[in-house]
Amino acid sequence: MPKGRYPAQHAIPDILEDAENGLPSLARRLLHDVWQRILQLNQQILAYDREIESLARLCPKAQSLMTIPGIGSITATALLASLGDPRQFHNGRQLAAWLGLTPRQYSTGGKTRLGRITKQGDKYLRTLLIHGTRAVLAALRDKQDRISCWLRELVARRGYKRAAVALAAKNARIVWAMLTSGEEYRSQAVAA
Repeated sequence: MPKGRYPAQHAIPDILEDAENGLPSLARRLLHDVWQRILQLNQQILAYDREIESLARLCPKAQSLMTIPGIGSITATALLASLGDPRQFHNGRQLAAWLGLTPRQYSTGGKTRLGRITKQGDKYLRTLLIHGTRAVLAALRDKQDRISCWLRELVARRGYKRAAVALAAKNARIVWAMLTSGEEYRSQAVAA
């Protein structure tokens, strides 16, 4: 049987239908019960996803955040629910640091040294933001807006994963700016 959630879900019905595969009757019953539970959980997950989507459509702030590339309904509603008042952060970098998306600073004698990304913030929100930026990176192709050009250069210079985290930190700063100022997201085209 293949590994992974989706390949296993496709293989289970075939295993249960094949009476000649040598699977004991107890194991067949147990696998059938597990299969029914998986189907039930898939329906529940789909219902919750649809409910979150409808909540995001009803909330103007969530709609506004969903205009940022890499932020969908789940990320927008999670950010709004977790942040509360975005003015508790003095700037967007503090929000990015709270999420664990900024480098650790080692400063002494007026000399600032940046280390690795801290990962000391909200793991769930950080994961959502990074997965969203991976989707943006996967869809880059030949886009010519300012963020896409910046991302292509960053991937070439620093690598895919660092570019994903950098865009996630940038998105966190954009979220803070949008929520504190009330302005909409504006994608900037590259000057010819």
